[in-house]
Amino acid sequence: MSATVLESVETWSGKDRGDENFPVGSALIAPRLRPHVHAFYAFARNADDIADSPTLAAEDKVFRLDTMEEVLLGRREGGSPSALRLRASLAETGVTAQHSLDLLVAFRRDATKRRYASWDELYDYCRYSAMPVGRHVLDLHGEDAATHAPSDALCTSLQVLNHLQDCGRDLAGLDRCYLPEDWLAEAGSSVAEVRGAAETPGLRRVFDRLLDEVDALNRAAADLPRRTLDRRLRLETGVIVGLARRLTGRLRCGDPLARRIKLTKGDAVLSVAAALRYLP
Repeated sequence: MSATVLESVETWSGKDRGDENFPVGSALIAPRLRPHVHAFYAFARNADDIADSPTLAAEDKVFRLDTMEEVLLGRREGGSPSALRLRASLAETGVTAQHSLDLLVAFRRDATKRRYASWDELYDYCRYSAMPVGRHVLDLHGEDAATHAPSDALCTSLQVLNHLQDCGRDLAGLDRCYLPEDWLAEAGSSVAEVRGAAETPGLRRVFDRLLDEVDALNRAAADLPRRTLDRRLRLETGVIVGLARRLTGRLRCGDPLARRIKLTKGDAVLSVAAALRYLP
């Protein structure tokens, strides 16, 4: 497919920031920075929608993602409005394009990879799919690199929690499963069981093992609001740390195959209240 075939390679699904589990560029972010957070989110959202399209062929997905990269890097002007907008944002703020390029690595992987052999393989995926999001926002705020490690932990926690929430839907709609295959085998389970209407004992063991990893990530992520200098961002990260912990608890008690486990308004209120302790 040539680069001139499509006026825009983007295929927005209709999802926006309000559809996410966790706040994206919320009112807690400084108004001067909010448009830049939104530009990054729009780029990520459109790339994710390409990678998750149930109708596009893998090679078409990769072509579209490559086009987004070309626009982002200034190698072409048309084909991706969100990449063009983000390019302008990066030029204005001085934030590196590397975080955005790393996201495209993950989305290309989603276009072609359907199974994950181990926790290490899944964690490497999160290195590209999740960690760049936190690092971009931190760099946008001028935070120290010391915030990157707890941010990486938080973003990986959020990614794995999302994989657990959507494990049945991902397999049914995209034939994609992020559950480590070696853990499934050790638990006497298989990817095929994810197609069921309810979890099996083997799947529950795998879910709990993943949540054990998430618990460790959440503990490491607790340092993020403590290390964040920007007062608004400190509160936002504190809220997200609280939401991650609460969603982890809900997934401990609920079956993600029987229904989608999600946060409630009460979870949000309690997480905001708990985050207030991070304010001086």
